[in-house]
Amino acid sequence: MTEADVREAEVREAVARLVSAFGDGRLEDYFGSFHPDCSFIFHTTEQRLGSVEEYRDLWRRWVHEDGLEVLGCRTGNTSVQLWGEVAVVTHDVDTRVRTNDGEEDLSERETIVLARQADGRWLAVHEHLSPRTS
Repeated sequence: MTEADVREAEVREAVARLVSAFGDGRLEDYFGSFHPDCSFIFHTTEQRLGSVEEYRDLWRRWVHEDGLEVLGCRTGNTSVQLWGEVAVVTHDVDTRVRTNDGEEDLSERETIVLARQADGRWLAVHEHLSPRTS
């Protein structure tokens, strides 16, 4: 196995942990998958989020005001591009959520940029989510 193969496997594992934590509602594990200064762009929000703490605040608001609960999440069509200590992951995301309005299935596509940390962990440093049109 080459070094690139090892790094790709590490990145895929980091993304799988992130998605699993999100889908299972393990929020501490989910938010722990991001660097504290990670930025986020979601098609459902007007503003760019500049940190995990800003995202946590938005999440709390979604739960409080909308009754948000993630019921499950799965991904596919995953691509990993390695750029040294940085990886760009794109994938399709299917999420089932419940809000005060009922249950809904979301079909989106996502880009996650991860950076290898000094301790060897891969943490997300940017996430961009958009609706999937097909």
